[in-house]
Amino acid sequence: MTGLTNPSYRRSNGHRIVAPMLALSLAIVGNTRAGTAATSQIDLPAQSLAASLDSLAKTSGAKLIYADSLVNGIQADALHGEFSVPQALERLLNKHGLQFENVGDGVITIKKAPPAPKPQSVRDDSIFELGEVTVSDREDGNKLTSKDIATSVDIMYADKIQDQNVITAYDLLHRMPGVQITQFGQGTTTGKFSFRAFNGEGNINAVKLLIDGIPSNTNDGNMPFIDALFPLDIESIEIVRGTNDPRYGLHNIAGNANIRTAAGGNYVKGRISYGSFGTHEIQSGLGIEKNGFTQNYAISYRGLDGYRDHGDSEKNSFSGKWFYTGDDNRYKIGLSARWSDADSKEPGYLTYEEQLADPTQSLPRNATDGGKRSVGQVSVHLDANFTDQLFWSIKSYGNYYDDQRFVKFNGNNPLTPASLRQQERGGEETQFGAITSLTYHPVIEWLEDFILESGFDFQQQENKSNRYRTVFTNRLSELRNQEFDFLVYGGYVQAVIKPTKWLKITPGYRADQIDGGFTDKITGIKSNINDYGVISQPKIGMVITPFEGYSLYGNWGRTFQVGVGSATYKTLRGAVDIGPSINDGWEVGVKVHPVDWAEGRVAYWMQDATNESSRVLNSANNDSVLLGATTRQGVDIQARLNPVDPLSIWVAYSLQEAKVKTAPANTSYSVGNQIISTPNYLFSGGIDYAITPALKTSLWTTGQDDSFADQANRLPKYGAYALLNLDLGYQLTKQVDLQFQVKNLTDTQREYVFYDASLGQMYSPGDGRAFYGAVNVKFDY
Repeated sequence: MTGLTNPSYRRSNGHRIVAPMLALSLAIVGNTRAGTAATSQIDLPAQSLAASLDSLAKTSGAKLIYADSLVNGIQADALHGEFSVPQALERLLNKHGLQFENVGDGVITIKKAPPAPKPQSVRDDSIFELGEVTVSDREDGNKLTSKDIATSVDIMYADKIQDQNVITAYDLLHRMPGVQITQFGQGTTTGKFSFRAFNGEGNINAVKLLIDGIPSNTNDGNMPFIDALFPLDIESIEIVRGTNDPRYGLHNIAGNANIRTAAGGNYVKGRISYGSFGTHEIQSGLGIEKNGFTQNYAISYRGLDGYRDHGDSEKNSFSGKWFYTGDDNRYKIGLSARWSDADSKEPGYLTYEEQLADPTQSLPRNATDGGKRSVGQVSVHLDANFTDQLFWSIKSYGNYYDDQRFVKFNGNNPLTPASLRQQERGGEETQFGAITSLTYHPVIEWLEDFILESGFDFQQQENKSNRYRTVFTNRLSELRNQEFDFLVYGGYVQAVIKPTKWLKITPGYRADQIDGGFTDKITGIKSNINDYGVISQPKIGMVITPFEGYSLYGNWGRTFQVGVGSATYKTLRGAVDIGPSINDGWEVGVKVHPVDWAEGRVAYWMQDATNESSRVLNSANNDSVLLGATTRQGVDIQARLNPVDPLSIWVAYSLQEAKVKTAPANTSYSVGNQIISTPNYLFSGGIDYAITPALKTSLWTTGQDDSFADQANRLPKYGAYALLNLDLGYQLTKQVDLQFQVKNLTDTQREYVFYDASLGQMYSPGDGRAFYGAVNVKFDY
């Protein structure tokens, strides 16, 4: 036997050095190509473990790598009989807390086995999942995830995502329970999603968006970074609802959404589709994984003419991910980057009479409306397992957003205020920040489980906002020229405590601070930010699972909102500090999973806010108004049935309301008024049926109630719809499948309605019936 031994690893002040050099022994004997699966006669006496491993290597021809420190002083039992190498290693190693791993090329490493887990607890969750689970429970390594938080969580997986035909990725959330989709239908300004009775119109953006764990909202809370995502690259979409998640601060008012893209694997995949309104699309992806190094690439393009005239748009996107995991799985480091460009025309808004006459038309007044948008993200990731019980994670990132839009909300009436004639609207944001967490997961004999995590994050923004009065894109005068920097930083601590198998308690606390400065480039006036102080956010949750498959959960938590744009700063002479809007929310729910083929969840929730701020969308000053105190409440009901293998049924229904409790004198709201664009119910559901193993169908629906568009609640409600969609998929070969989709099967007419006090109600009709065909190709290697 030939033994190669390195010096023992160094120590500094009693602490282990990062990336130590382990003392290794390499046993290489006999024919190294011999298969480890073959059996042979083994006769080993009781002796030192090192001697037994040496003898096994010599007789079997296996290549064994192990650290001297692992085997020194260990006596191995005698081993006699016919064994394969893995069988022999199991008998030699298991009782000593060691294990082996085949790392390729016939090399087997010997290493310390993780602590034996305690008996498995009953599953105590409040999670509702759609689609085939393809992402591991610990996709973030060993840090806490949303599955550890006692609140309503919804996850949709790739098989419900990658076969969809959508203009923008937010459309994928039509299938998600309790999610409201607001569709503007205006070029690059297509729409957004929201939940928990916060509207998606842009007045109050209450959802923290993350893409692969990276914050992805602009300063005003909007979500343009979602433009860079195409369905084929998305592995899952995760929604965390409520006020109980301490991991995030800014924009996490009603909860958060995390979109995960492809990571790892060896594959080549592509999708080509064509459909109604001149829609044509190419998506592609490539995955390479070898020797701990993973590469993932996605390149996609989409073009369409649009349901309405003057609705042409084009979008392209590129992304790449490069990650390396150490041989001992102690660390993982990586780089992720994505970029997207979009160029679109805007059909403009119609009057009520115009949209009744022809919902597809675009009038000459909007002939030069349109916009361009570029978004980019780059991030560096590092995860490290310091010990079997202590884990560290850090992500640093940079985001870039550049948007130029020409828009006209009114007709050619000369009496219309000049500020509402065509405008050129420009926005540019550069963000950089970091998120880090330290997770401690010890084994405590008198507790069923215990995890403690602390974290810190910050984001620095450098923002520019410009507006010009234009005529057919020619600038006439400057309306807005603002530059402002914005800094938010905060930290949290979260514990997961399981005193028994049936009880989980999740106390948490978060605190944030805001800083920054504002300059009006037209007047030259500089303004300080409001002194929001330390924004304290205590939280606590609990899950009780008396029986397997039955969980009762509840939580209480606090989140916050601050003004956006110029409303964050004291821009008026003599202005006093305005405090943050404090949102206190609670939820109680029950999750039942009595049998493998049926599960359901019901939750009642309430959220009250003080000093709520609402962005004024057409304001030349980029400011907000105070709504006063508000209250929101609702009930979420979800169920999934899979009575027989070919059949799956899922349904979700949410009742909700959002009202003003106290109103300041400077708004059109009155006490008891409903907040605009918040429908009283949302629903989604579907029936999936496999006619044959190769031919699969899905008939699904989504819809919502109508809502008020005016703050005074004096005008009729609009916006209700119920859409029916049909998906057909045929697996032609193992690598190729064909897909056909009909969206809005019944050709239901619907519209988004925008209200302005000077112009009244303006209508943007939604798409009519549409047909799409696609070819998907995927080769795994």
